[in-house]
Amino acid sequence: MCHSSDTDLFSMHKTGEYRECQRCSLVFVLPDHRLDEASEKERYDLHTNSSDDPNYRKFLSKVHVPVCDRVKEGAFGLDFGSGPGPTLSKMFEESGYKMRIYDHFYARDEEALELKYDFITSTEVIEHLYDPFTVLDRLWNMVNEGGLLSLLTQPYPDKSEFDAWYYKNDPTHVCFFSPDTMHWLEQKWNASLEIIGKDVFVFHRSKNGN
Repeated sequence: MCHSSDTDLFSMHKTGEYRECQRCSLVFVLPDHRLDEASEKERYDLHTNSSDDPNYRKFLSKVHVPVCDRVKEGAFGLDFGSGPGPTLSKMFEESGYKMRIYDHFYARDEEALELKYDFITSTEVIEHLYDPFTVLDRLWNMVNEGGLLSLLTQPYPDKSEFDAWYYKNDPTHVCFFSPDTMHWLEQKWNASLEIIGKDVFVFHRSKNGN
């Protein structure tokens, strides 16, 4: 995350060697255990999420509801990493918001990354990023004054539980966050961080542009 070389071994597992950054607390798998882009997309093509699936909509409501509670109707939003079956963006549109989507594999609309937004969501995406800070910092700088960036990801457990943690077994999951990592971002951005439940992290941008 912070590109520091101050890392310690966190876990050795058949899925890879995991290091923990002593500065920003990101846990990440070493690059030689990452998939190439073609293999990564093959995994994503297996996803069967659908906007017609009520259970998937219920899952996404963990992001949809708090964002709707904090952003006025009619605001302009981006769902980053929308996947092969965009659903969260449709839920916001149904609630009266204007939306754009972006996905590296399925909706590669570079123009969408040149705009400014009242809110940006990224749901179970950031654990796939090979250079998370570069991507997240770009998203943060696309948020308007008074807007927010909402991230959903599963925070990693203690070392004693990590080897049995199912989330790391997906080979497309290459970096893992903790509340400490999110607080590092909060300080870096001079943002205000709100943690909802255990896995939704909402960064608020002040109205003076910080």
